[in-house]
Amino acid sequence: MSTESADSENELRERITNFLRRNFPQIQMHGGSAAISHLDRETGEVHVQLGGACSGCGISPMTIQAIKTRMVKEIPEINEVHADTGMGAGADGDLGGMGGGMSPSFPGETSDDDSNEGPQAPF
Repeated sequence: MSTESADSENELRERITNFLRRNFPQIQMHGGSAAISHLDRETGEVHVQLGGACSGCGISPMTIQAIKTRMVKEIPEINEVHADTGMGAGADGDLGGMGGGMSPSFPGETSDDDSNEGPQAPF
């Protein structure tokens, strides 16, 4: 990797980190953490690992969905966001493996929809 490419990737990592701090201060305020575990600048994919209090938090699926939705809109170089809490959740916060296959339900939600989009975060 050339120096220019490394500088460009470091600048993008810094922008992603600042995006997470600015848009999701509640992660750190509630004892959690968010870190880039992998960044592929060529494909525009980023993997974000949520840790600390995020692991096992019932709100983390909504936080993950909000990160995925908002990051691709705000940072043009990012095309796809993968996020995980590391607590039995699959990639992108899929809770299918937690609690015997149970996932959170919300008032008015039907279970016939097989989409893994998850609920929309309130922030």
